[in-house]
Amino acid sequence: MTAVFLVASAFLASAVEFVEALTIVLASGITRGWRSSLAGLGAATVALAAIVAALGPALTYIPISALRLVVGGLLLAFGLQWLRKAILRAAGFKALHDEAAIFEREAGEARAAGRIERAGLDWYGFTLSFKGVLLEGLEVAFIVITFGGTQGNVGLAALGAGIALALVAAVGVLVRGPLTRVPENAMKFAVGAMLTTFGIFWAAEGAGANWPGDDASLPAVLAFVIVLSSAAVATLRRRRMAFA
Repeated sequence: MTAVFLVASAFLASAVEFVEALTIVLASGITRGWRSSLAGLGAATVALAAIVAALGPALTYIPISALRLVVGGLLLAFGLQWLRKAILRAAGFKALHDEAAIFEREAGEARAAGRIERAGLDWYGFTLSFKGVLLEGLEVAFIVITFGGTQGNVGLAALGAGIALALVAAVGVLVRGPLTRVPENAMKFAVGAMLTTFGIFWAAEGAGANWPGDDASLPAVLAFVIVLSSAAVATLRRRRMAFA
């Protein structure tokens, strides 16, 4: 896999998670106060950095074939889950992901919650921000570690995630609201297809298969996944229209 492909893959996958984390932090900050919310964000960031720092080097002690087999299987399961939801949304069987609605729900729950202060911080605002960033960030950490570990370059995968973080954070500061115009559903479809592609590629490689042209086969596998996914969307749309 080329360096550009690795960075782009990590960027897209991470951007989706960062958009969702931003929505939670904004809801917490606007309704409960920015001091507690930013403290939760900072604490989650430190925890995530520690996880990546601990797990990243540990992967170097695992044989590359075994690592690719395990990581390929995990990415395949992870990617197919994303792809399934994206296909159902595109076909109209599942509601589109709405960051504005999620923001309103989180903000409403935050307004209704009681106020308990610990160490000078609003505990609900701190916890909401911390949990949101940590949960979404763990998926980013998984992507960075697995993508980078299987290719022996965690730094490049981290670069893609870092660019996504900087971009989402900058836009969030400028907009000061949920990123409702980000084509998140299309991004999730693309990320699901990419994760599924890497899962197929690495799992087969870890099991001993030899791909024609090695990494040059990745675009062909990606095209195969996209064609099948698009066909599934078209089939489901026709079925939904037939029973409408």
